[in-house]
Amino acid sequence: MIEPDDLTRAVEAVLFAADEPLSIDAIRSYVGEAADVRGALDTLAELYAGRGIELVERGGRWHFQTAGDMAHLLRREREEARKLSRAAIETLAIIAYHEPVTRAEIEAIRGVQISKGTLDVLMEAGWARPAGRRETPGRPLTYATTPDFLTHFGLASRRDLPGIDDLRAAGLLDPIDLAMAEMAIGEGADEEMANASEED
Repeated sequence: MIEPDDLTRAVEAVLFAADEPLSIDAIRSYVGEAADVRGALDTLAELYAGRGIELVERGGRWHFQTAGDMAHLLRREREEARKLSRAAIETLAIIAYHEPVTRAEIEAIRGVQISKGTLDVLMEAGWARPAGRRETPGRPLTYATTPDFLTHFGLASRRDLPGIDDLRAAGLLDPIDLAMAEMAIGEGADEEMANASEED
């Protein structure tokens, strides 16, 4: 049985050497099935809080990362290998907010067809994955986000995705979308007034 202090050091060593975030079960496969890995992780998280690197959990997997306020020191001028197209960004957002979602559902929400290449780009980036087939006629394939998506965008889980109020406050909603939403609200109010006058 590994002693508590030795266990914390062992978990630290495993995470430090890992080339990808690890689940608690994956860590246990290194340090012992009976080990209190959760306790060791909590100890390490406290130990690294406020330092240049921190221990974080993303989608049930743990890893060390540069502290958010230090990231700017490590950035270098570099050319992005590939930028996501607007279609890919919209498709990724739809998958994240509606998963598991079929291609037809993505197209219905976007209002336009998507090329197969758009989904391929998201899967190559490691942010989207096939998530099984829907039990409906034709058994269409569904798509969902991956743990790498959560890690890349700094989310502990999908519950941390910004809501519509957050997006509006950040100025990320298209002015046309806002105008359409206001128009819909105005039309709803006009309809209510018309119904009220008919009842009179």
